[in-house]
Amino acid sequence: MIKDIFKSKPTVLSFEVFPPKKDDGLTNVLNTIDALTELKPDFISVTYGAGGSNSKKTLDVASYIQNSKNTDALCHMTCVGYTRSDLDSSLEEFDKSSLSNLLALRGDRPLTMSDEQFNSREFMYANEMVEYIRKKKGDSVTIGGACYPEKHPESASLEEDIVNLKRKAEAGLDFMTTQMCFDNELFYRYFDLLDRNGITIPVTCGIMPITKAGQLGRSVTLSGSSVPKKLSDLIALHGEDDAEMFEYGTKYAADQIRDLKSHGVRGIHIYAMNNAKTVKAILEQL
Repeated sequence: MIKDIFKSKPTVLSFEVFPPKKDDGLTNVLNTIDALTELKPDFISVTYGAGGSNSKKTLDVASYIQNSKNTDALCHMTCVGYTRSDLDSSLEEFDKSSLSNLLALRGDRPLTMSDEQFNSREFMYANEMVEYIRKKKGDSVTIGGACYPEKHPESASLEEDIVNLKRKAEAGLDFMTTQMCFDNELFYRYFDLLDRNGITIPVTCGIMPITKAGQLGRSVTLSGSSVPKKLSDLIALHGEDDAEMFEYGTKYAADQIRDLKSHGVRGIHIYAMNNAKTVKAILEQL
C-alpha cells in the first residue's frame, strides 16, 4: 500500500492520469499507462468526473494499473453526489478489483445538481467521508487527501484552511497531495505552517508541467494557483513556439522538482495529463 511506500523511501514519485470521457478512448489511456509504468513510479492516481460520472471508468483504469502493470493505483473518490449507500457499493467494487489506495475529495459540483441536492448531500466535506471510510475499512486501506498551498479557493484565509485540513487529517488520512503550485517558496511556507499546526503526515507536491501557453490559463482558473514572474516571462518568450515551449516548460518543472528534492520533500506528484512524453522529458533532465 502507498502508506507503506512512504515509510520505506525518502522521496515518493507518482503520476496522475484521468479516465477517458468516451469508451473508445480507453485504449489510448491504457497505452499511456504502459509508457508511464516504464518510468517506474511508486504509484499512479486516477481521477474521476464530478459527482462520480466516470467512477466505473476510474475503477477500470485503476484496476489495470494495479493488476496488469503491478503498480500501486490510487483511486479518486468524491463526496459530491455520493450517498453512504453509493459509497458502500463503490468500496465493494474497489475490494473486488484488489485495490487498497484511495484519495478522498469533496469534488466539484456537477452542472446538473440542483441547489437542494447540493445542500442536502450526505457527505458535506471530505473529512466526513474520510472518517466514514476509516471506520468501515480500518487499516486495510491507504487514504489520501488534497491540500492547497495557497489555500482552498472557498476558504476565507490560509489559517482557516489549515484548521479544516487538520480536521481532515485527524479523521484518518495517511498522506496528502498538494494542488499544483508553480512557486516552491510557497510550498516551503506551507510546510512550515503544517508543522506548526501539528500536521505531520507525509505531503507530496503537485507539479503541473506547462508545455503550451494556453494551458496555464486553464490550470490557474481551475486551481486558483498564482503564477510567478519567472514562469510568465518564460511563456511570453517561448509561448508561440510549440517546440520551445515544450523544452522550457519541462525544464521549469524539472528545476522545481530538483529544488524540492534538495529540501527533503516527501513526495513528487506529476500531473501527467495523460501525456507520457512530457513526464519522460522531465525525468530525463533529473
